[in-house]
Amino acid sequence: MSGEFVPLSDLSGIAVARFITSDLVSLAYTIGFLIVVAGILITLYRILIQAISAVTLWTLFGLILAASYYYRADLQDVGRWLSANAIPAQTTSHGAVVAVVRTSEGELSINAEINGAAVTMAFDAHASLVMLTHDDAKAAGLPIELLRYTVDVETASGRARAAPVTLARMGIGGVVEQSVDALVAQPGRLKSSVLGMSFLDRLQHWEVRGDKLLLRQSGANPRRPRR
Repeated sequence: MSGEFVPLSDLSGIAVARFITSDLVSLAYTIGFLIVVAGILITLYRILIQAISAVTLWTLFGLILAASYYYRADLQDVGRWLSANAIPAQTTSHGAVVAVVRTSEGELSINAEINGAAVTMAFDAHASLVMLTHDDAKAAGLPIELLRYTVDVETASGRARAAPVTLARMGIGGVVEQSVDALVAQPGRLKSSVLGMSFLDRLQHWEVRGDKLLLRQSGANPRRPRR
């Protein structure tokens, strides 16, 4: 019997080579498996994040709706306040007549101009004088630091003292008067400046007709104001 003789050292080399090849294949399969698993985990993570974001947004939306329903009465009060105070009534001119339209809440919140400063005023036909809040008087450039509060007045907050002043220029729309007698309330004692008779009596004519306050500039043949 004859055969080719293979040295032992060659057999050992072949075995080692086969072992290394087997390990490399196994390592490649393992790396491939880990890549696939990592890809799946990353995809699941992104889906989870998106799901959490969606749930969070819908939860916040639901909370906002619930809070809006629960506090609906308070929100309506805020809306009424904004309509009556923050948003002045609309002022329009029709020839020589200026019309101030009531707000949706029935208030006559008037956008006036005093010494070049915009001032929102409440209409009060029972007020004998125009009266300004301390802040409005400051915005109109009046010498606040020199005022002397010597006049007793009644305000919505109770009795207070006010300082007499003369407004160089006061206008509502196209109706403008100069040297208007007025009062300045002490700080924090008046919520809104007031349009009073010291301005209205200067006009040729004024009246409240329906939902409008109508003002006519001074001129010939003055007529008595009607309320």
